Amino acid sequence: MAPSFKDGNSLFEFVVRDGNGVKGLVDSGISKVPDQYIQPQQERIENQNGISHELPPIDLSKLDGPNHDQVVEEIASAAEKLGFFQVVNHGVPVELLESLKDAAHKFFAQPPEKKAIYCKDVSPSPNVKYGTSFAPEKERALEWKDYISMMYTNDVDALNHWPKECKEVALEFLNKSIKMVRKLVEILIGKLGVTVEDSRIDAFIGSKMVNMNFYPACPNPDLTVGVGRHSDMGTLTVLLQDGIGGLYVKVEEDIDAGKKGDWIEISPIPGALVINVGDTLQILSNGRYKSAEHRVRTTSTQSRVSIPIFTIPKPTEKIGPLPQVVEIDGVARYREFVLQDYMNNFFGNAHDGKKSLDFAKLDSA
Repeated sequence: MAPSFKDGNSLFEFVVRDGNGVKGLVDSGISKVPDQYIQPQQERIENQNGISHELPPIDLSKLDGPNHDQVVEEIASAAEKLGFFQVVNHGVPVELLESLKDAAHKFFAQPPEKKAIYCKDVSPSPNVKYGTSFAPEKERALEWKDYISMMYTNDVDALNHWPKECKEVALEFLNKSIKMVRKLVEILIGKLGVTVEDSRIDAFIGSKMVNMNFYPACPNPDLTVGVGRHSDMGTLTVLLQDGIGGLYVKVEEDIDAGKKGDWIEISPIPGALVINVGDTLQILSNGRYKSAEHRVRTTSTQSRVSIPIFTIPKPTEKIGPLPQVVEIDGVARYREFVLQDYMNNFFGNAHDGKKSLDFAKLDSA
């Protein structure tokens, strides 16, 4: 029999503070979504409101052949228009991607007490955090998601402190992906018509974090969201999604896949990785590249996993539009700031579309 939560506080204690997460809630036998998870009408994701679209993947192996320039154009165009694209022949073995999904399911299948050891205030490492939703203390409605977040410092630290159920595959995923990420950042900066030293390119992706997200099957998916509307904070995100789907992106300007304001679903392609632009790259490019607003729906039939790698400058880095880009554009659209200040603002508030970018916008822009 499902537990009866007398009020919002007891549910919050069970899900958030005690580390049971949404999965603990589902495993307890609930037959309907608790009120704390019911989203306002305007935030709900109805399938008919999202156009399912299989973005033709970009074949990164062609960067080494006669079609190099065409592939570079495809990458830059996708970053300018939608802020999302899918890549194949990316250098990450498909078998590793399958192992990653299995490892994520294995981690979240554990009893709550095995996962709760990584909760924020008790985790044996400041670089590993298990949690639920995004900013539970700040949200009007909670998001239907549990996660484990693993910040990378070095291989030894990762193997010593990341959860044993997933540390090897998560670390291999990161190490195999980072060369691709660096190449993409190099291409995108180059397409801005500016020259940047190698050390600066490295600085733009100086911090790296691997997350594993778990979206349990939901009794009322029409009332909830897995993740609310937001843009990512960093430079580029690499995302492995499973075959279930549910990732929606908002179109900022008319493209073949949809009109401005439409939400399109990024349909999973076996073996592909999803790449998306974050706020940092939008700011560095002075608005040329778009950090796409996106969200995730829940499903009633199967639990879903996704594994993103977030690449971010180190918190002490100063970030602002690249001076040469400002010179070309004739105006700076964003101010310079220390990234830690942006992070404090980003993580200190509930998801709210691309409102996080307001922190950096100049009034005159």
